[in-house]
Amino acid sequence: MNKSSLFAWRRSIRVRIIWWLLLSFIFAHILTNIIEDYIPYFNSGTTAANLLAFWMFIICFLLFFFLLTRSLVRYLRRIADGLMSIAGGSLGHRVPDGRRDELGDVSRNINYMAEQLELTMTKEREMERSKMELITNVSHDLRTPLTSLIGYLNLLKQEESGLTGELKRYVDSAYYKSEHLRSLIEELFEYTRLTGGGVRLSLETIDLHKLIEQVITEIEPLAEEQELIIRRLQPYRALPADIDPDLFVRVIDNLLMNALKFASKPGEIKIGIWNRDGGIEIKVINEGKPLLHVDGEQLFDRFYKGDSSRGEGAGGKPGGAGLGLSIARNIVELHGGKLFLQYEDGVYSFTIQIPQRSAESHNSANESS
Repeated sequence: MNKSSLFAWRRSIRVRIIWWLLLSFIFAHILTNIIEDYIPYFNSGTTAANLLAFWMFIICFLLFFFLLTRSLVRYLRRIADGLMSIAGGSLGHRVPDGRRDELGDVSRNINYMAEQLELTMTKEREMERSKMELITNVSHDLRTPLTSLIGYLNLLKQEESGLTGELKRYVDSAYYKSEHLRSLIEELFEYTRLTGGGVRLSLETIDLHKLIEQVITEIEPLAEEQELIIRRLQPYRALPADIDPDLFVRVIDNLLMNALKFASKPGEIKIGIWNRDGGIEIKVINEGKPLLHVDGEQLFDRFYKGDSSRGEGAGGKPGGAGLGLSIARNIVELHGGKLFLQYEDGVYSFTIQIPQRSAESHNSANESS
C-alpha cells in the first residue's frame, strides 16, 4: 500500500469510528478501574457489585463515544441545515466543506449541485425576461398597424351600398379576425407588463361595492343575451378600499367574462363582497361543466385553455389567449391579496382576498419608497 492510499485510508470515516470505539473502550475501562479502586463496594465480589460495575462501564463507554463523535454529528447537522436552506430556494447558500473525508466529498458535491442549480435558474430567468421583452415589443409594434387595419375595415363595413353580398361577408370576416387578433395582442401586452415588474399601482380610496356594481351593469345586457342572470348576494353598502381602480376593474371584468363563457345556460352568476377579518373578500360563483383530469390551479396558468371552445368569447365576441385569469391573479397579488378557485360538484367559486388598508398607510409607504 503506497503512502497516498494509506493517508486516504486514515481519513476514512469508518477508520475513525473504529478508532473512536477503541478509545472509548480504553477510557471507559480506565475510568471504571479508578472508580473501583476508590470505592471498596465494587471489590466485594457480589453479583450486585459486579452488575453495577458493568453498567458503570457501559455508561462511561457511551459518554466517551458521544464526546468523541460530537464534532461529526455537528457537521452532519450543518450539512442537513444547508440542504434544507438550498431546498427552500436559497441557492446561494453553501455548506462547509473543510473536511477531507467522505463527508467533505458530500459537502463539495452539494455545493457543486447548488452552484449548477443557481446557474440554471439564472439562465432560465434571463431567458424568461428576454422572452417577455420580445412579446412586449412585438405586441407594441403590432398595435399601431392593426389599429389602422381595423379602421379601414370599419370604413368598408359602413359603405354597405358599394359591397356585394360575398364581398361584404369577406370584409365582416376580416374585421372579426382583426378584432380577435387585437384582443390577443392586448392580453399579451397586459400580461407581460404586469409580470415584468414595471407596473406601479395608482392607489385610490374607492367604494369597492360601487365599482363592482358598475362593472355588473355593463355586463348584464351580455349576460341576458346568453340566458344568464347576475345575482348579488347582498344589498349595496359602502365598502371603501385602497386599490388601483383601473386595474381592479380588469380583475372583476375578467372573472365575470370567464363566468359568462363557461356557466351553464340558462343559469345564474352569483357575486358577493364581504368585509372579513380586517380584509375584503369577493366571490364570483357559477355552475358549469365538471373539471375532468384538470387541477383547478391550472386554470390560472398562462395560455391555458379550459376547452376547445375557449377561443370564442362570450356572446360570440373574439376570445383571448387564455390569459384572463392569470392577469387577474397578477393584479390581485400586486394589491397584496390572493385569488384562488374552490370547485365542488360542478360549482366554481373564484375568491379574491385583499387587505383593506388605509389611504394614509399607502401614502406613507409611497413616500418612504
